[in-house]
Amino acid sequence: MNDFTMRLVHLHHCRGIGWNTIFQLLKADPELTSLYYLKMNDLNLPKTSAIEAYNDLHSKQIYDQIQQYLINGIQMITIFDDRYPQLLKETYQPPWVLYAKGDLAILNEKIHLAVVGTRQYTEYGENAIKYLFPKLIENNIVIVSGLATGIDTIAHEVAMMNKGKTIGVIAGGFHYIYPQANKRLAEEMMNNHLLLSEYPPNTKPQKWQFPMRNRIISGISKGTLVIQAKRKSGSLITANFAVQEGREVFALPGTIFSEHSKGTNELIQQGAKLVNSPEDIMEELIYFT
Repeated sequence: MNDFTMRLVHLHHCRGIGWNTIFQLLKADPELTSLYYLKMNDLNLPKTSAIEAYNDLHSKQIYDQIQQYLINGIQMITIFDDRYPQLLKETYQPPWVLYAKGDLAILNEKIHLAVVGTRQYTEYGENAIKYLFPKLIENNIVIVSGLATGIDTIAHEVAMMNKGKTIGVIAGGFHYIYPQANKRLAEEMMNNHLLLSEYPPNTKPQKWQFPMRNRIISGISKGTLVIQAKRKSGSLITANFAVQEGREVFALPGTIFSEHSKGTNELIQQGAKLVNSPEDIMEELIYFT
């Protein structure tokens, strides 16, 4: 890890420092060479936040903690790193730092497909994934999801069962995997696939982080497939991010009598591509890329 990466990652660990503060500091000092010489007022933060950020910036404990990450197999990829996903760079306010554990080569695969859906899925949704994935994986499409219960979990597991590659994007840090029920799945992915977070490993997951991580799920993917979703499902947030970034959106149609299909059916009404077969996805992601 070079000195600039260390400085940026350290800054990223400081309480009270958000995306815009880092942007302003980088604008004023692109190499962050004066970072450790900044006065509290230079941070342009409210007093309490400035005190916390300043103390963290001069904390040897945080510095030592960051050094320990590599020993624990956690890699830090900044937006200035060649390994940072190009598609994610093109999104609005991409993370300054990605924390990664697992096979980083999966990030460089050509085609990633985000697959999201409701936590309260039905057998129809599970069967659809089992039907669609083998052909997608045979064509080297990497499955990206959020490690949540329900459709996310099935997406990761079915991808692995078919000897495909999968990426999980989590809220919070690696030391606080949520939900706990997916801890074993997360460990398997960290060993053989890839887990990503925009939060330092010691960050406890908070409610607002879950919709925010959806922008990464869609941001590293050429398209987003919504399997099942209620009208106000969080999965629709991921689809909306995809639309805003000009990516493909696919939706599994469902019966008008199921709450779990109301969200996907509305997406189709709004212009998402109806998915009947894996070819419906591949012709958009493979044949015309």
